[in-house]
Amino acid sequence: MSTDALTPDRILEATEEVLRRYGPGKATVVDVARALGVSHGSVYRHFRTKAALREAVTERWLERTVTELAPFAEGPGPAAGRLTDWLSALFAAKRRKAGGDPELFATYEVLIGEASDVVARHVEHLVGQIARILEDGHAQGEFADPGTGWTTTARAVFDATDRFHDPVHAADWSDPGIDEAFEAVVALLLRGLRR
Repeated sequence: MSTDALTPDRILEATEEVLRRYGPGKATVVDVARALGVSHGSVYRHFRTKAALREAVTERWLERTVTELAPFAEGPGPAAGRLTDWLSALFAAKRRKAGGDPELFATYEVLIGEASDVVARHVEHLVGQIARILEDGHAQGEFADPGTGWTTTARAVFDATDRFHDPVHAADWSDPGIDEAFEAVVALLLRGLRR
């Protein structure tokens, strides 16, 4: 590969493949460079350190979820339905990632533990999306004013559904009663948010 065609996105794609193949403990920048057919110095021109590369790949992975959920936060329609759909889509995305590519999911669990600032920004984005839905719901007359602010209430919704999106609970996501438990939590939240 010509170093002229080397872009941050190509490096991140290759890094994902290397992480999938070797895991976070063994994957190196040299492995990424080899997969791209370039020198490791070429990779370092885009990402100054191995930690910066790992943080960028983690951020990219998490950003896919934010992008996938954006239509529910920004779209039209009743807020209760949008919130239910947003929470359902988040749960489905997490289950899909955990079940569809368990090696990479396990790798990201390790990387997420290393990238606390990236994770904090990711959670802020998700909470912001929930807050937008809640504000719309209040404007539409569906949800009561919580009196604590929309961000605080959105964070409470996010925390209340933790079992259905935090990777620490991934082993529970295939339990037979998990969908029923999810529906019960969402129904409880909606009752609490309504006027």
